[in-house]
Amino acid sequence: MRLFFFLLLFVSCQSFAEEFGSPDSVNNLIEEDAFEKEALVKQRASQDWFDWKAQLAQDHGISIGVDYTSAYLNSNEDGVSGDDASASGIFRFYGSWDLVNRGDKNTGSFVWKVEHRHNYTDLVPQGFGFDQGIIGLIEAPFSDEGTRLTNFYWKQKFNGGRGTITAGLLDTTDYFDVFLLASPWTGFLNFAFSTGTQTSFIPNDATMGIAVGSMLTERMYVIGGLTNAYSDPTDPLEEAGDFFSDNEYFTSIEIGWTGAQEKIYHENAHISYWHVDESADAGTPGGWGVNFQYVTYIDGKWMPFVRGGYADDGGTLLEKSVSIGLAYNQVDSSNLLGFAVNWGEPNEDSFGPDLNDQVAVEIFYRYQLTNQFVVTPDIQYVKDPAQNPSEDSLWIFGLRARLAL
Repeated sequence: MRLFFFLLLFVSCQSFAEEFGSPDSVNNLIEEDAFEKEALVKQRASQDWFDWKAQLAQDHGISIGVDYTSAYLNSNEDGVSGDDASASGIFRFYGSWDLVNRGDKNTGSFVWKVEHRHNYTDLVPQGFGFDQGIIGLIEAPFSDEGTRLTNFYWKQKFNGGRGTITAGLLDTTDYFDVFLLASPWTGFLNFAFSTGTQTSFIPNDATMGIAVGSMLTERMYVIGGLTNAYSDPTDPLEEAGDFFSDNEYFTSIEIGWTGAQEKIYHENAHISYWHVDESADAGTPGGWGVNFQYVTYIDGKWMPFVRGGYADDGGTLLEKSVSIGLAYNQVDSSNLLGFAVNWGEPNEDSFGPDLNDQVAVEIFYRYQLTNQFVVTPDIQYVKDPAQNPSEDSLWIFGLRARLAL
């Protein structure tokens, strides 16, 4: 029934533009990396490489990108493992190949993203928060998982380019509860300020499924998705079979408002509903939840936001969560200052009763050193880490660096 519902939604689509995707969706990522930015060093290195890429896209419809990102975390206290620091890196190769109706509005494209996630220290950033006694993730993708296939899907535009469907191995965070500063590569480090504010079940970021969307009016839109809830990106062939055999799905639908389609990142209010099926094999209970967001852009530089959510089980980290924050980014500058505060109530079904509510504060500054290289120093303060009653508070320093070619 749910698959039929989303196919019906697809048939009724009017438009599903690139703007609906997250900053980390492949096409948006390639477009952003190609853009010449205001930087401390204005000269672009390897200009011949970028000229070759532009020519490849023009002649053959193939757009590609490569990046490498490192993340480092350090706490003022030792964790359960005895470590107070963690670091890892991720290499990514991604691209899009227009194979049907190239140059036309009804383009069909094959999209991919391949990654290698590796550790510099025994403790990886993905587990750093829990090692510190925090119920939550910090720089969640940064692990020692090795080679993985994150995206492998077909994207078909139709109706004069006003509609799009994506089907294959998807990253749910590319379309669910999208937030401009949610990217662990360019935005906040703490997952409390990312997709679902830690009150949502999030499938692994390479899961078989379908996503569709529509601008219902000039300002109202709807986005829906149906994916495998329990995925393994290191074994994509088995993943495809599990979608049809296991019938364990993550379902979501979002209704939102934006000032205009091209402003969907900066002027956005939405409410998202999600549901996940129970899995005996994964040991995860079923559940559902609701997330909301309001973000606006003032004077071309200030971006205040409010985000939050509620979960009824589903194996989530938090049951209730609210984040408020502010970003500062002038239109003609690539540098970005972000500040946010999160209050979260741990999910008793996941971690047991009588745990402290957590408060997390984060401030970061993304600084564009060159057109290809950006660094982001970050400071976090966590009050009453829920699984570390011996500590009233923690300070965590972070540093992230990304090279995009």
